[in-house]
Amino acid sequence: MTTSRQPLRSDLARAVREVLQANGEAAHSLARRLEVGITDAVALDHLLSSPEGLGPTELGQRLGIRSASATTLVDRLDAAGHARRVPHPSDRRRQTVVATATAYEEVLAALTPLLKRIEEAAARLSPEQAAAATGFLHDVAAAMRDYAESDSR
Repeated sequence: MTTSRQPLRSDLARAVREVLQANGEAAHSLARRLEVGITDAVALDHLLSSPEGLGPTELGQRLGIRSASATTLVDRLDAAGHARRVPHPSDRRRQTVVATATAYEEVLAALTPLLKRIEEAAARLSPEQAAAATGFLHDVAAAMRDYAESDSR
């Protein structure tokens, strides 16, 4: 967390922090638009980003919730038609949770205005600027993942 005593050192770092804050606001907006809780919306994001699906335990770990809570969450997503359990592709004792086509369509419809604005902003960049921004954002994402993983060690 940034305080007035420990400011971020660059305008670019402050802009990334602003994007992260806006992401949280957008996630809450998506949850309201889908009429689900924020944890359900974040879970859907993880499922939609994992075409092979996720085990309930892995989904729970990504969300920072206990196994029993993850089971309840998956039950809720299943009942709402957003996710379904399927056999794990290589371990018949396990299940995998996948997003449904309906969930994909609903999330895409809810995100279309946001995605359109992001594409408009990207279109204003030169190819060189877009390449630099893309590389920078991948580096920021890697730094964030490393930070998250260091917490779980």
